[in-house]
Amino acid sequence: MGQDRAKGDKGEGVPRRGLLVATGVTVAAGVSALAFREELGRLWWQIPGVDKQRTEGEVDQPGARWVAASAANLRLADRPADYEIDKIVVHVTQGSYATAIKVFRDPAHAAAAHYVIRARDGEITQMARELDVAFHAGNRSYNEHSVGIEHEGFVDRPSSFTKAMYESSARLAADICGRYDIPIDREHIVGHNEVPGATHTDPGPHWDWDRYMELIRRAASRPKSTTAAER
Repeated sequence: MGQDRAKGDKGEGVPRRGLLVATGVTVAAGVSALAFREELGRLWWQIPGVDKQRTEGEVDQPGARWVAASAANLRLADRPADYEIDKIVVHVTQGSYATAIKVFRDPAHAAAAHYVIRARDGEITQMARELDVAFHAGNRSYNEHSVGIEHEGFVDRPSSFTKAMYESSARLAADICGRYDIPIDREHIVGHNEVPGATHTDPGPHWDWDRYMELIRRAASRPKSTTAAER
């Protein structure tokens, strides 16, 4: 499970007042006015008194249900405008679907993934918007540039990884790749254990990467109308 946020993630969001001061100093140091305007435009929603507009309960993945993670377990952002999304990180919960959802709602947990998938039927719960930085990978850069998908189960129990879960996760991953032009390969779709500095072993030796990647490619190649009809 994405239990460890990256170093500096706790409370590491740039204060809005600090952002403006830092930006002003940068400009004074010689950054061009054009670059300043571009940077300010990219981060306009962090200016005091301005909030990034979002709709409560809105999901990025059609068919997913929404349960909000604690605001303490993520950082509000405007991805991919401020951070390019170029990876998917695969996790295993080391517990039940319900438990994962419960702990991601707990501010003391200090971590959350964007999605949690149930083993029995592949149900998807979205807990953080893809535009936001969820603390799931244990690496700040990976958090900023990836979407985290948790799978119900245990790394030492092959039976955890059901057909329904593989197929549901593959459709989700294919759609995420389509939304952000992420290549469908093992450089861009990685396990939590493959994140630099990782202390976790998930998804573990029983996760069938060949099967999963093939399912993602198949899902990505289906006509959009067909994919939607299957959900």
